[in-house]
Amino acid sequence: MISDRAGDYLVNLAKDTIKYFLDTGKTMVKPTDYPIELDEQLGVFVTLNKNNNLRGCIGYAEPIKPAIDATMEVAIAAAFNDPRFNQVSEKEFKDLDFEVTVLTKPELIVVSHYEQYFDEIEIGRDGLIIQKGYARGLLLPQVALENAFTTESFLEHTCMKAGISADSWMDESCDVYKFQGQIFK
Repeated sequence: MISDRAGDYLVNLAKDTIKYFLDTGKTMVKPTDYPIELDEQLGVFVTLNKNNNLRGCIGYAEPIKPAIDATMEVAIAAAFNDPRFNQVSEKEFKDLDFEVTVLTKPELIVVSHYEQYFDEIEIGRDGLIIQKGYARGLLLPQVALENAFTTESFLEHTCMKAGISADSWMDESCDVYKFQGQIFK
């Protein structure tokens, strides 16, 4: 994945990007002095927490942009466009904790029977994407740990995130992907 130095850089970049937008209402220009490894296309999520509660989380599951660009975009989205929350205010900015998760490319888990998912998914290592038709839900690896999910409850909650029934993961028409995340705070 990426170095700790690059990960720390992304956390500070997410914070600076949001602060700049709060101060100016504009998107910050991409820095020129960033670690070159951040030019690699990677999936990236920015998570904002306030008092240990989720305050915003948006990202790209697929590696469609350089990590540097993706981080700046999803930082703004997590702070100002997450439909679950009001926009971050200047007043609360100082109370936010910033987290950047860099993702591996999602890998389709191929099984002949749904019970095989229990052997293929490792809680704490894997994040999940579940897709059925146009419905798609994603939960980062840390969500399972933070909520003490079993593999089954992790699959169920990812289905619910997709807006489909909790047991859809057992259906052959449902695709389950796993990925790993490198978390920086």
